Amino acid sequence: MPSERDRREIPAAPDLDHQAGAALTAASAAATIDAATGAVGAHATLPGVLSDVPVAVLVIDQKNSAVTYANTAAVELAGNVALPVDVDTWGAAAGLTDLGGAPLASSSGPLSTVAQGRPVAGEAVRLAPGRSTEQRRADADDGRNDQLLWVTGFPLSQAGSDQQLALVVFLQLEPAEQAADPEAYLQALRERAVLATDITFTITDPREPGNPLVWVNPSFTRVTGYEHDEAVGRNCRFLQGPKTDPAAVDGIRAAIADRRTHTTTLLNYRKDGTAFWNQLSISPVFDGAGTLVSFVGVQTDVTERVRVEAEREAAFAAEQSARQEAELARSIAEQARSDAEQAQVDAEQAQGRLALMAEATSALIATLDMDELLDRLAALCVPRLADWVFLTLVDEYGEVRGTTGRHRDGRPEDLGRIAVHARHLPPRSPSRRSIAGSRSVLLADLTREQVHEIIDDPEVEAAFLRLGGASVLTVPMVARRRTLGAMALVMGTGGRRFGRDEVELAEDLAARAALAMDNVRLYQQEHTVAETLQRSLLPELPEIPGLETAAHYVSASTAADVGGDFYDLLPLPDGSVGIAVGDVVGHDVAAAAAMGHLRGVLRAVVWEAEDRDPGVALARVDRLVQGLQVASLATIVYARAVPPETPGAPWRLHVANAGHPPMLLRMPSGGVRLVDGATGLLVGVDAGTHRETISLDVPVGSTLVAYTDGLIERSGQDMDQGIHELCERLAAAPVDAPPRDLCDAAVAGALDHRDDVALIAVRFG
Repeated sequence: MPSERDRREIPAAPDLDHQAGAALTAASAAATIDAATGAVGAHATLPGVLSDVPVAVLVIDQKNSAVTYANTAAVELAGNVALPVDVDTWGAAAGLTDLGGAPLASSSGPLSTVAQGRPVAGEAVRLAPGRSTEQRRADADDGRNDQLLWVTGFPLSQAGSDQQLALVVFLQLEPAEQAADPEAYLQALRERAVLATDITFTITDPREPGNPLVWVNPSFTRVTGYEHDEAVGRNCRFLQGPKTDPAAVDGIRAAIADRRTHTTTLLNYRKDGTAFWNQLSISPVFDGAGTLVSFVGVQTDVTERVRVEAEREAAFAAEQSARQEAELARSIAEQARSDAEQAQVDAEQAQGRLALMAEATSALIATLDMDELLDRLAALCVPRLADWVFLTLVDEYGEVRGTTGRHRDGRPEDLGRIAVHARHLPPRSPSRRSIAGSRSVLLADLTREQVHEIIDDPEVEAAFLRLGGASVLTVPMVARRRTLGAMALVMGTGGRRFGRDEVELAEDLAARAALAMDNVRLYQQEHTVAETLQRSLLPELPEIPGLETAAHYVSASTAADVGGDFYDLLPLPDGSVGIAVGDVVGHDVAAAAAMGHLRGVLRAVVWEAEDRDPGVALARVDRLVQGLQVASLATIVYARAVPPETPGAPWRLHVANAGHPPMLLRMPSGGVRLVDGATGLLVGVDAGTHRETISLDVPVGSTLVAYTDGLIERSGQDMDQGIHELCERLAAAPVDAPPRDLCDAAVAGALDHRDDVALIAVRFG
């Protein structure tokens, strides 16, 4: 990491150390650190912004000098070398040598240096895969240069950590013309390293006011149009514009405040005013004493994805058009007697395939349950495509997380043995090969020797032979560039074999199934987030002496079980109790987030307020909401209940209202009255408005009911009529009905579910 002086004096045309340092620091920050345990795993994940760029990245375990992780570009260098593997073996597999052609398998090589815990600021090496040392030296004598790589490395783990990991980054270079002066030759390589990648790297200094940029690489200028001197010294918010998502900006601010790694995609603007989608990953960098010294940003222009998606749609349309033309051609061919029979057969086959695909699409998208989706997929495959099928699902690390199978004759016991074996698939198995390579594997005529080689468990091998397997086809299930698993189709010994047509059909079906599976995965993730958010925003009511309480919540959102309505019950320091119900404009996760902020502001105000008057509390909430821009508009009714000094005496209730439907008070006799003397403007309209507070005595045994407008609003019906019907439902309940029964009675009417409903009932004892 540059010193304070270095950081202040970075030139407009940075040298290699700055470029390599930026690339290295950004990549090293990509390791995912578990904040709870402090562990950095060998399966550390790189941020999405680096996943598909031509920068090779390795993670090295310093304890045993072994490569434990390689990204896609690194795999392309060395091939699919089984990990973990020691650094010398990996370097030999990649064909790495020093500039003189000598192998790197020594303690002085850059990989070994990083494995020993020492950083490598930058070193040029040659890449000559698949050739001997003598061949490489002979080529060098003949003037033939190999590919050049620039190697940088940095330790990932802090001192004293249980795991000691380091990271290595390879940048591809164009060979420099050999110079008589070795230093001049090395400098030429450095200059090429600066331009070796289109990734944008930036460094900011959080110790300076505004956390300004102190360095950007040349790619920053190519992507944004801003020169080095125009960017350095400014906060990178100058890239934002009118359509930049504030939520994405808030996420970046929060990550910087929390000193943690963060990845997001947001709309930025170039110097000429054109917009582009920018995928950004920021990471904090600490010095040896644990002091935050800088933030490193890695950015990629992902606007191209839009173009790629358009090309995919065009390709799909072209495919549909080609199919229609083929159908027309077959119709014409049917008129010719000599081709009539063959044309009929072709038409039937095409119709069967289209019918299967249509059935598959409708069946697979009709469920959001993963187990049911897999069962439907298996039913589509057996017996139409195969005698039996086995589906293997993997997680993002390639570990098997689920299996299911179906045989035309049932055979659950043998399928169960196959399922156990699938948990530990060897690399040579067809399913594992399809998953690893994202390609189909066809064993048209499966021999007994191949079965024995693939399955190393005698019992599982016997179960496979009992199920019958003469021909095997495995296809990967890939959606949105992620491999979700593999579909293994097996033909028995009845004579049928898989051919090219079956492979194409299976690949088409697997692609549709993978997309449906990924949709289920995304839905389940969103549902989990919604449930977590709802639990955090609507906690269980606290137990307060003298009170019996119940609450009810129903969301109007079809996407997530959260909304903008809330209720709250808060025991206050002076012994009184705060009761509130509010409604933030909106019916989605965004409204729920705003509601959470509003509820927190309300709690803070009523807890710390010296003046306990509810009208004063709502006025302060209004000022804070508008000042902090917590929510656009919201209604709140807030009551402060003061317990009696003597047992059996009435409670004293103070109520203020900000544009919310009035509270209801169910008397001990069962009658219901409106608490309608308190009125006022909505929160968010006028921060200077004053809201009146009304006070009344509440007899012991009375129940206060507060609710949101979703409970009383009906299409084409006046709100007063809805309140009247709610009063009737509450009055019709038994006299001694507890708050829970009163909540059930309140929502017993026909809700139209166009708005959220929040409801709280408090009985005073």
